[in-house]
Amino acid sequence: MLSTKDMNAGSGKARPVINVGNQKVKINSITFDQTPYDREAYNVVLHVESEPVGGEFEGFLVDSNNPNGARYKGQVGRVRLSPYPFKDATLPSGREVSRDTEVLRAMIYLSEVLGKRDELDSIEANTIEEFMDSADKVLSGDTFINACIGGREWENKEGYINYDLFLPRNSKDGVALEALDTENSRLFKFSKEEHVRELKKTQSTSSFEPASSNAGNDFDL
Repeated sequence: MLSTKDMNAGSGKARPVINVGNQKVKINSITFDQTPYDREAYNVVLHVESEPVGGEFEGFLVDSNNPNGARYKGQVGRVRLSPYPFKDATLPSGREVSRDTEVLRAMIYLSEVLGKRDELDSIEANTIEEFMDSADKVLSGDTFINACIGGREWENKEGYINYDLFLPRNSKDGVALEALDTENSRLFKFSKEEHVRELKKTQSTSSFEPASSNAGNDFDL
């Protein structure tokens, strides 16, 4: 099947960075990152890679400090597991949300997609940071899964539109991640209208950090 997706009008080579859309990805690593605007809010970030592209594709260096080193065989990107960060909060309904509990629920969801729930359940940790270090080792690997990747547009200094990537929230209408061999798939079919937050010209790039008031909603399944 021919497609112009991820190509440009120049050399025709695929870009080394993964794009929004329905993708098959593996998780190379998972990080638990403090947000720059709130020391109490954290993002779970999946460092993903697509299937090998082949042809004349040249991926990013695995080690950016070694120009002669190995390169990724697929497109790579940092995808937040949730559109909003995880943080202790009290919702407008009065329900209290625990950051650590919601992170653990998110890891359960991810482990079940990967078929690694038993391995996740074997982890014991004193802090959520320790737990996430262990979860990274357990859940990262060569298992490819289906993903619907959304994003928030932002404009770089050269005027080009890039994406802050995240997984859409699971809902009764579907899910953002799914095993490849899932019967009766509920995976979201990517829609730019539904899964991309378009850049508004009146916004500055500093406005693209998500509001923390919605933290914890994504994995209350």
